[in-house]
Order: sequence, then structure tokens, then C-alpha cells
Amino acid sequence: MNRHFLKKYAGAVPRYTSYPTAPHFHEGIGCDIYAQWLQALGAGQSLSLYVHIPYCDRLCWFCACHTRHTLKYEPIARYLESLKREIATVGALVSKETRVTALHFGGGSPTMVKPEDLVDLVRHLRAAFRFSDDAGISVEMDPNDLDEARYDALAAIGMTRASLGVQDFDSKVQRTINRIQTFEQTRSVVEAVRAWGVRSVNCDILYGLPYQSVASVEKTLRDILSLAPDRVALFGYAHVPWMKKHQTMIPEAALPDVVERFRQMSAAAAMLVGNGYEPIGIDHFSKSSDGLAVAAREGRLRRNFQGYTDDAADALIGLGASSIGQLPQGYVQNMPATGEYQRMADGPGLAVVRGIAVDEEDRMRRHVIESIMCGFGFDFEDLRARFPAIAEDVIAEARDFAMADVDGICRFDARTFQLTAAGKPFARSVAAVFDGYLGNGRGRHSIAV
Repeated sequence: MNRHFLKKYAGAVPRYTSYPTAPHFHEGIGCDIYAQWLQALGAGQSLSLYVHIPYCDRLCWFCACHTRHTLKYEPIARYLESLKREIATVGALVSKETRVTALHFGGGSPTMVKPEDLVDLVRHLRAAFRFSDDAGISVEMDPNDLDEARYDALAAIGMTRASLGVQDFDSKVQRTINRIQTFEQTRSVVEAVRAWGVRSVNCDILYGLPYQSVASVEKTLRDILSLAPDRVALFGYAHVPWMKKHQTMIPEAALPDVVERFRQMSAAAAMLVGNGYEPIGIDHFSKSSDGLAVAAREGRLRRNFQGYTDDAADALIGLGASSIGQLPQGYVQNMPATGEYQRMADGPGLAVVRGIAVDEEDRMRRHVIESIMCGFGFDFEDLRARFPAIAEDVIAEARDFAMADVDGICRFDARTFQLTAAGKPFARSVAAVFDGYLGNGRGRHSIAV
């Protein structure tokens, strides 16, 4: 892949875990509107819950998540009390005829929570919401936090998927990003959660980190493959120091350029496919028996703020500081600042400070963008059936893009718009063509490769 081609299609664009994307959320959507949206959820609708724990006992310099460093447990304990108040408030607004089909703990480091507090938190969630018997429960885990009592607690809450952030096992890379985590630590966690009955293990790795090379990425991946994870997420490091000041600790001169990033991504993807993993969207790989692979084959793959998912819930409810929810009427985001979040949760009980309502055109463009991100294209008859009054506008945009394509990254015929093999790595850039908000100048984004 030549440098000119990469520069043309690997520009800074959103990751499209939502549409409209978060930079377009505004303060016109607050707690009152959110309460109305929650009350509108009715019988038969399914819910997915995301619970954010915004604390870490070490600050990884590559991280772009909303999190705070603490070595004391007292702030976490206070935060959990506020979180339980929000859970009770939201649960009281939602119909008991809805059901929770998925629960995800993210952070930060959810495994910093003491075992008894984690069990108590899930008890509050189950008291506030009705859970399906087969609800999936996933937890992001830091191997440095884990001990036998925490494994017991994770088993007690019914964890079904463990998600481990690995990033890279190279010691120089780890020191540069302030993330020390040995292969032996990681292996012990994978073995332990499987012994405790967890049926699915996900590992996250990054390319594009300082001092990484194709060889070092391949070495990390060989170690990962020896653990036989059910899923692997292969993410490109997003260097956004204007958003996350701690990323200024990373020496920019040590970051690989776009050509090297593409080489690292391509080599890792080839190794995963060569070892029997099925490619899912732009950055996930899974065993053929895994739910992601099944959903992709059946056309049920979705994309939300946790990335690719087989979660088919009608609404995603975010709980905790900075968390984002997606409801049929639009998106909401809680107060990111932990102290202010706690004040709001302890007072009125809701903590939404911004969001966006979606109209029919937003829903159509969201469907098109999600279809490109999940299946690398979209079907015109399906689009016309879903959005009969406005589908032709987007179909015309697809036709215009295809007619101007001199690089062979897409195909357009009477029925479909589809990315070619050459175009698939640049799905984010192609999806951006159909983004009706992107041109208004809001937001800065990471590069697409």
C-alpha cells in the first residue's frame, strides 16, 4: 500500500460507535428529557446496561478513557454509593416489563472494586431492573487487581465474558506507555477465569504504539494466540493529546507513521486469519463459534460504544460518570467529572448533561454507516423499505462516490454499494462520506488506520 493512497484514505475521521457522533451532542438534552425517554421504554423491549467505574490504580499514558488515578479506596466507595442512587432512580423510571439482556462493566478498572462491593452493586442492579435468565455479563479486567476473592466475586455475579487489555508485551513499549503487564500475569488470569466457568475471553491489543514494529506486534500476537482467546480486538492507538493531556507523556517521535501503522495492522490481521479467526468488521476477530462471528454471518452484527457486538437490545442505558446511553429517541451522556456526577446522582438522581435527539434522516444515515462498519456496504432495497421517503438521497450519494472512485475501493450496481478488499481497511473513511454532521467543524478525531 503506497503512502499517497494511505494519506488519501487514512485521514482523521470518527470511529462511528454512534451516529451522530459524540462531538455533536449538546446541552439541550438533559435530565428531564432523559426521564421522558426512559419512561417511554415499554413492554417487550430489551435493555443493555453499561456501568462505568472511572478509577485506576495506575494511569496508562495511552488511554483515552474517562478515568482517574487513585491509590485509595475511599473515593471508589463514595462513588459506588452515588452510582447505586442513579441505578435506583433510572430503574424506577423504566417499565418492569422491559428486560436486561446484557450488562457490561467498563472503566477505568472495574476489578478495582472490592469483591463484596461488586456483589452488592450487582444486587442493586438486579433489584432495579428485570434481568433475563441468560443475560450476558462482561467485565473489563486488569490482571494487576485480581486475587482469589475477586475471582469468587466475579463468579458470584455470573460473569460470562472476561475482557483483558493487553496492548503489547514488549517491555520497552510497556515502559513507554506506563503499562507493565507480563504475559505470565495475563496467562494466569485467562486460566483462572476459565477455571471459574467463564465461557468467553476477549483480549485487546494495540498497534501504532511508540517503538512498536511489525515484529513486536507479531510477537505479542503469538503469545496471545497461545492463550486461544475467543475474541481479539485489534485497535489502532488513538493519539489525541489535545483531549487526554497524559498522552503528552508519550514521545511523538517514537510513534510509527501511517505506513508503518498499516503494515502492523495488516500483519496482525493476516496472522489472526491464518490461525482460524474470522475477521469481524474493521478491528475484531473471533473464533467461528463465538457470538460475534455467528452474528456477522447472520447479518446481526451491531456497533455501539463498546465496539462490535451481538447485543440486539432495543436500548443501551449508561450508568456512572461519563457513560453514554442510546435510546430509540437519541443519545444521552452523563456528567464526565466524577465529583459533579456524584452531586447530581445524590440529588435529583439523574446525571445527564448533554445528548442529541435523532430524526428520520439521522436514523437512515446511522443505518447506512453501521452497515458499512459492520458489513462493508448496504442494500438499496432494504434501505428503501426502511426509509421509503428519503432513501434515494443516500443512494445518489453512494452513486456519486462510486463514480468518482479511481482507486477501486468500492462497487456500485443496481442493488448494492459495497467496499472491495482494497477499501475495507478504510471503512471509517467511507462511512464518513455519509455523515451529515462531519462538515460542521466540531470535534477532532484520530486517524482511520
